Amino acid sequence: MPCERKPMRYGHSEGHTDVCFDDKGKCIVTCGSDGDVRIWESLDDDDPKSINVGEKVYSVALKNGKLVTAVSNNTVQIHTFPEGDPDGILTRFTTNANHVTFNSSGSRVAAGSSDFIVKIVEVVDSSQQKTLRGHDAPVLSVALDTSDEFLASSSCDGSVTVWSIESQTQVAQWKILQKSSDVSNAKSLCRLAWQPHSGKLLAVPVDLTVQLYDRNTWTHVSTLCDDLITQVVNVVVWSPCGKFLAAGTVGGNLLIWDVEAKLCIERQKHEKGFTVCGMAWHPSGGRIAYTDTEGCLGLLEGVSSSSPPSSSTVQSTKATAAKEKNDYDDLFDEDDDRMLDEGMSDSRSPVKKPIMEEDDDDDDLMPATGKPRNRGSFLDDDDNSQDPGSVKLDGVPEEDGSSAILPAVGPAVSRPVYEGPMPTQPQRAFQAGSTPVHLMHRFMVWNSVGIVRGYNDDQDNAIDVEFHDTAIHHAMHLTNTLGHTMADLSQEAVLLACEGTDELASKIQCLHFSCWDTHKDWIVDLPKGEDVCALCLGQGWAAVATSALMVRLFSIGGVQKEIFSLPGAVVCMAGHGEQLLIMYHRGTGFDGDQALGVQLLQLGSKRRQVIHGEPLPLSRKSYLAWMGFTAEGTPCCIDSEGVVRMLNRTVGNTWTPVCNTRDSCKSKSDHYWVVGVHENPQQLRCIPCKGSRFPPTLPRPAVAVLPFNLPYCQTTTEKGQMEEQYWRSMLFHNHYSFLSSSGYEIDSEGQSQAEKEQQELLMKMFALSCKLEREFRCVELAEMMTHSVVTLAIRYASRSRLFKDKEMDVIKQGMGRFRTLSAEERLNWTERAKGDSDPKKRKREDEGQAIMERSKQKQMNQNENEADSAINGKFDGRVKIPGWSAGGAAGTPSTAPSSSVMESWREERTRSLEDNEMSLPSIAAAYTTILRGLGEDPQRQGLLKTPWRAATAMQFFTKGYQEKIIELCLCVTVSREVRVNPFKVSGAGKPSSSSAGQPRTTSVLDSMTMSSRKPTPLGGTSKQGKAPVLKPLAPKPKSKTQATLLQMSASKGNSKKLVDSQTEAEKVKAAPAATPPASVENIENRKPKTGFQLWLEDNRKSILADNPDFEEMDVIKQGMGRFRTLSAEERLNWTERAKGDSDPKKRKREDEGQVNDQMESDEGSAKKKKPLDTSAKLSAFAFNKE
Repeated sequence: MPCERKPMRYGHSEGHTDVCFDDKGKCIVTCGSDGDVRIWESLDDDDPKSINVGEKVYSVALKNGKLVTAVSNNTVQIHTFPEGDPDGILTRFTTNANHVTFNSSGSRVAAGSSDFIVKIVEVVDSSQQKTLRGHDAPVLSVALDTSDEFLASSSCDGSVTVWSIESQTQVAQWKILQKSSDVSNAKSLCRLAWQPHSGKLLAVPVDLTVQLYDRNTWTHVSTLCDDLITQVVNVVVWSPCGKFLAAGTVGGNLLIWDVEAKLCIERQKHEKGFTVCGMAWHPSGGRIAYTDTEGCLGLLEGVSSSSPPSSSTVQSTKATAAKEKNDYDDLFDEDDDRMLDEGMSDSRSPVKKPIMEEDDDDDDLMPATGKPRNRGSFLDDDDNSQDPGSVKLDGVPEEDGSSAILPAVGPAVSRPVYEGPMPTQPQRAFQAGSTPVHLMHRFMVWNSVGIVRGYNDDQDNAIDVEFHDTAIHHAMHLTNTLGHTMADLSQEAVLLACEGTDELASKIQCLHFSCWDTHKDWIVDLPKGEDVCALCLGQGWAAVATSALMVRLFSIGGVQKEIFSLPGAVVCMAGHGEQLLIMYHRGTGFDGDQALGVQLLQLGSKRRQVIHGEPLPLSRKSYLAWMGFTAEGTPCCIDSEGVVRMLNRTVGNTWTPVCNTRDSCKSKSDHYWVVGVHENPQQLRCIPCKGSRFPPTLPRPAVAVLPFNLPYCQTTTEKGQMEEQYWRSMLFHNHYSFLSSSGYEIDSEGQSQAEKEQQELLMKMFALSCKLEREFRCVELAEMMTHSVVTLAIRYASRSRLFKDKEMDVIKQGMGRFRTLSAEERLNWTERAKGDSDPKKRKREDEGQAIMERSKQKQMNQNENEADSAINGKFDGRVKIPGWSAGGAAGTPSTAPSSSVMESWREERTRSLEDNEMSLPSIAAAYTTILRGLGEDPQRQGLLKTPWRAATAMQFFTKGYQEKIIELCLCVTVSREVRVNPFKVSGAGKPSSSSAGQPRTTSVLDSMTMSSRKPTPLGGTSKQGKAPVLKPLAPKPKSKTQATLLQMSASKGNSKKLVDSQTEAEKVKAAPAATPPASVENIENRKPKTGFQLWLEDNRKSILADNPDFEEMDVIKQGMGRFRTLSAEERLNWTERAKGDSDPKKRKREDEGQVNDQMESDEGSAKKKKPLDTSAKLSAFAFNKE
């Protein structure tokens, strides 16, 4: 079916158009966005009749002398034909009608609108209407079947629906289209078409194919496709005979299929590659009229709608013909060279020139990366487009003699078929951060410096330059007299370029607004025939890649510098500082893949090539969508599948995927248009585009921020998350070393913070490996740590192993003892465990526990009475202490322990005050971990000091470790008084519950890695253990202090007894003096505060005034630093002051005064007045509210 493509001619202004023939085929009727309907007697008609029907016309249909149009004023109008007189309004919608069509008889008109409604109107009586509701988005197209029984409609909601006209209900629906928000954002108009006469098949354009559905079963029966189709099919139309189907694509391809044979018999291409948006088949079947989005009208002549005489032969020899046209040997024939010659064409291969010619006017970012084209078009020059009647048979020579003559005798020779990968059409050059050049309003560039917009309409042809930071320069408005289509923007200049024409050469224009002289712009003309393909700006230089496979360098002032050649056609360029990044075609890609190469050059004082043309990794069947640098200067690229890759300089300049924007898209048709990448903070700045790949210029799009996420395995687990965070931190902080080596100043604080974050993550992974007993993995992690962190890791590992061994020993011992119990006892324990969940039983147990508490309180009172008796010398019971020799009659004191036992008690190791100070930060960190485990925020106001208070309380509860048995033996009364809890007196709060067996120093990991608003530096844990800290611990109370504390909690009746007891205790004070001096000194010299603590109390306000954001630990560290700077004499004075606060004589006088006050006051005043001694204040310190 050879045909001839007539030259296009101007019909309407730029925008959507539609076309149809009259009933007899004498006229061509077109409509466009200019609001006119034009009637053409032929394609050569220079004076077509024009009818203005509104502001814009979206669709036109003609039948029986009635011209129906869908107009932008939300109406469907009817005019007489050919007069063009208005004949009224057929129907109205609440928004634009997108498509109108007649039924086969012309008695009805169907119309679909953007208000989701489809209407069927009688032409004779427009009041008779039927409304079909059910779509969830604007309607794209409608089609009535030949029997007027069904109507098919396509919509932006992604569905194709078949309706029963009579019942106004849905009969079938297929979700086969991509969703979009509006017709303007739809990838395809999806013009539906019923097969003429029989109406058996419904043709639906779906992506790169045309799908056929059977009317009887509503099932998919066939798919028509072709390798030439690289962009979505937009419109389909049946031949009058119903045997052939024609289609037009977004990429400008025109194809015709023999539906019965499922064979593409004609392929043509729009001369400029514009989108085909309207098609109509002549009633005689000999011509096809089509229109594009630029308002032009075209015609295919010589199209035959009847079956060729040898169609039966085609079916019988289809397999042989396929093998013949896909001849493997033809890959190496000399005739194949004709495919590269754009001037060669014959009657059976009319598509050679349109396919291979450069599409200069279509600069869309989206290349044709689908199926490349019919393999025969690559493998055989003239057999690809032959009609079915001219299929070669074995042994029959061709007329042109281009193939060898096979022997006439013998069976047909079967030749091998090439089934290998097929070449991919190379991607066109583009500017990163720009939208397609054919748009009237577009972004010429959007980067981290500013935005350059281009306007090219009937009113204005200008360029607007806007800066994100107006301190760089004010906004500029430039008249685009040269027709610039490319731009780049830096903090020094604006670089513009335009392609050349037959009369004018390609030009480069630079506006150097940071220049200090009066001449701020310069223009350079390229040699004739050399056009600018890509450009970029750097620090003090500009680069331009041309169609001659060259890169030209200029200074920012316009001085021409180096020139070098590229191995292939450029795709994109980007500059940052002294770096120049170039992407180019390094070869031919296959099966939809692009073969791109990368060159990275340093243009500073030491010029060198960093990357020497290595391949650029892209996703399968994708193309490069954006390329540039991060704000810190690391090369980055993004492909059409949304995968963001960043150059990893530490692993041999490889590319690491750091994000996938498709994971954040809600719909398949949604995309993100990238405008910038930042490493610190880690942000991907982009614009969400709903239903399209690029945003409109108006209204101004909002920029969204996407996080980075490396595609590591098992990121739902704790181990996978920490691994991803660690390596992402390593990758995104590599720029520090690069900038430092390049001579730039870096943020040392940020670098140290990044290293600290990495070491913390390593320590967390180390702790997790210790818990899992992965010792080899622990060693691997330790190899990546710094020396100081390795020391902490060793301490943590040793302690965790010790605690685990002890815990296992306790469990084993407990299991052994539990087995020795009788069956009845084990059953009782089981019942008790079950009874914990019984509310009534728990209530009874609580009541019993209350009774036991009262009994215990009674016993405590009795013990206090016994203590009073002992003080008065009236207690004659024996104190049972381990190592004390038994003996003595009743009423006489027990004998003293042996000398060897006394000596061993004196050598006993106890917990010192220094140990308390060293372990306090670790215990506080452990309580911070407990709070986080309970779901609390330790940084919340009200909980900032809670871990320190709880740690202080725990040290007080376990202060028995600070005592020696020898002291207990020598001062029994004091040991009894020590058991009294002074916190019972203060009543400020309850201490946090914790195990009494808490280790002296808890997990190093917990004190190091717990996140906070101001985390302490790494290695700080070891320093904290050595440095003195504020230790709000109560000193070991003496007998008179205990009497005072008991005095506060006792009743009025017992108050006098306690005072008497205190007096008696003072009387017998000579008894402890008789004991060895060491024990007395140990008891009397327990200092409540150190000199540093007193100094810190006086200077805390000044430290906080200088550093208001400091937390408790930061204040202590700052205070320690300042305290060390004091002279030795000043530090000694503070120490003497601290000792003076605990002077026994001074405290005795204070206590005597307090006792006198207590005796003179009543019960109420006794409760209100607080004790004045230092011990009571310190004992309540841990529970003071903030």
